Amino acid sequence: MLLLLPPSEGKADPPPGPPADLSALAFAEALTATRERVLDAVDPGLRAAPAAPAQDVYTGVLFGRLSLPSLSVGTGREVLIASALWGVVRPGDRIPRYKLPIGERRPDLGPLAARWRPALAEALAGLDAPGALVVDCRSGGYVAMWRPREAARVAVRAFRVDPDGTRRTISHMAKAARGDVARALLAAPRRPRTPADVAEAAARAGLEVELNEDRGGLALDVLER
Repeated sequence: MLLLLPPSEGKADPPPGPPADLSALAFAEALTATRERVLDAVDPGLRAAPAAPAQDVYTGVLFGRLSLPSLSVGTGREVLIASALWGVVRPGDRIPRYKLPIGERRPDLGPLAARWRPALAEALAGLDAPGALVVDCRSGGYVAMWRPREAARVAVRAFRVDPDGTRRTISHMAKAARGDVARALLAAPRRPRTPADVAEAAARAGLEVELNEDRGGLALDVLER
């Protein structure tokens, strides 16, 4: 299983210490050149800023519900966090606090999702194969950065169900629900291998879920009544 997470707008300041080492970040061979170009265009000063593990820097609702540092199981190679600045990082990759929404348009870079697409296609090609499973908790422009073509993709969505059965999407709830699903999958006794396994693990964690079709793939819909 590959679990894809979005970054969070909320970020913590790393304690004083050494800056990020681009050569030590995930998929450095494929992504360093694009990381350097985006970094220099956005804020070259970040090269000298103190860095900390990404799982400690991101502090938004999703990451609060997921609480990666509290999980006792290894998540180093099965969790990737999308980022408009870094492409993707692993939870343990050391990064500084930064601000760069994926929807921000910069004349020197163009649309950020398009800027990252070729590099991420190269970097993640080995994770996109028939029989592989990708659980996608990203949203909006982060999905546009990279979408698997061969692996089974399960997008995680969330809806509030009104008494009359009407379903409504609520941004804050979606972030919390995706964090809950991500934690359920990482805390499961065995890693999901199929979309049905994803739904089963989420249900065992107490979530009301449905597995539905979504744009040629599948979606795990989390329902709140």
